[in-house]
Amino acid sequence: MFPPAARTFLASSLRTTAVPRSAFSRVNARTVVTLKDIKYTATATAQGAGRNGTVKSNGLELNLALPKELGGSGKGENPEQLFAMGYSACLLGAIQAVAKKLGKEEMAKNAQVNISVHLGEPTELKGFGLAVDIKVKGIDEELLKAGHDFCPYSRALTKGAVVNISTA
Repeated sequence: MFPPAARTFLASSLRTTAVPRSAFSRVNARTVVTLKDIKYTATATAQGAGRNGTVKSNGLELNLALPKELGGSGKGENPEQLFAMGYSACLLGAIQAVAKKLGKEEMAKNAQVNISVHLGEPTELKGFGLAVDIKVKGIDEELLKAGHDFCPYSRALTKGAVVNISTA
């Protein structure tokens, strides 16, 4: 089904933790979202000195720099910024998509999604971990929940995602 490295990564991502769950989460056990049909694939390549290298995706090229808080120059983008940008755009799109079904298109037109991605040491693992704070302005709780449930980034973080990892 999955290569051995993917199974190990997937198994470790399925462990439940004592970290408080989102108000939208109803169960502590994680599931895994699998795809039956791929509609679009984005690709990216990172090169150089990791967090101080470059990243490219379909004509977009960015210079990366370790944030000052982590001992770097801060003179470039970092993966957490890129994740926050992608997640905020995806969640806004999801909110606007489900707003049509709920008859709340007008409300969603002026919605604003603010996402903070925090990088730090997790209490239960070695290395670094992520935490995400989301604040959405201009919509009600019903639309927020529906958008959060519909958003692929939200689902990947709350329900897990299949990660296939291997050497090239």
